[in-house]
Amino acid sequence: MLGPVLVPISSFEFLTSLFAVSIGGVMISLAGRAALITGGSRGIGAAAVKMFAQAGADVVFSYFKSKDAALQIQQEAGKHGTRVEAFKADAGKQADNKSLVDHCIARLGRLDILVANAGVWNQEDLPIEKMSEKQWDEMIRTNLKSIYSVIHFSVPHMIKQKSGKIVTISSTAGQRGESLHTHYGASKGGIISFTKGLATELARHNILVNCVAPGWVATDMSNPVLETKTGQKMATTMIPLRRAGTAEEIAGPILFAASDLANFMTGEIINVNGGAVLCG
Repeated sequence: MLGPVLVPISSFEFLTSLFAVSIGGVMISLAGRAALITGGSRGIGAAAVKMFAQAGADVVFSYFKSKDAALQIQQEAGKHGTRVEAFKADAGKQADNKSLVDHCIARLGRLDILVANAGVWNQEDLPIEKMSEKQWDEMIRTNLKSIYSVIHFSVPHMIKQKSGKIVTISSTAGQRGESLHTHYGASKGGIISFTKGLATELARHNILVNCVAPGWVATDMSNPVLETKTGQKMATTMIPLRRAGTAEEIAGPILFAASDLANFMTGEIINVNGGAVLCG
């Protein structure tokens, strides 16, 4: 009887066999890639940090308030054997974003993937006639200026490398608006337009820019609403799947958009909302 046949494989194939995430039976590997994820200490960002590390990427992620939560995510994601580091930064501050990108380049040596995720949402209803200039400015600063700022400092490195993947995070509110949260809807709608403009601008540099737009997701940001009977009914009634998504169910499409499976896709808005908003 013949013994087993040994087929030589390349070092890249060996790495992808060690680091890969299976989504729908398809193996996605980010082995050897350097990723920067903003807002990675909780919710969708934290799920993305862990999923990217599992897929083999080295990851630097930002946090702002919760150092303990960030260190916990750093420890959990680091178990997969790649480099994972938390860095404190205020997403809405230009200087902090420059420091964040500089730190990522210093620690990882390059920047292949940027996930611009950091953002906020306020559950308090706020009619436009009661919305102050400060409240408007803070929402735009945190949700929209932060996206511009981190991309502004990341793109020169990607241009130099002649490649890159940028994934922005918007919302269903950016597509249909959100009554009594118009500043939030405006900030998320701005991200969608910004993504489309950047996609055509940066294509000549082989930098692909796509957006993931989640609907209701069960995270600590939205749980105060979803954990009440009234809030849960309000949210799930408009969702054909009759439930909110999980952070991991949003991180999966983010991973896809950052992977080689999306190499001919740019300027797209990936809707992950259980059918709540159908855009074609």
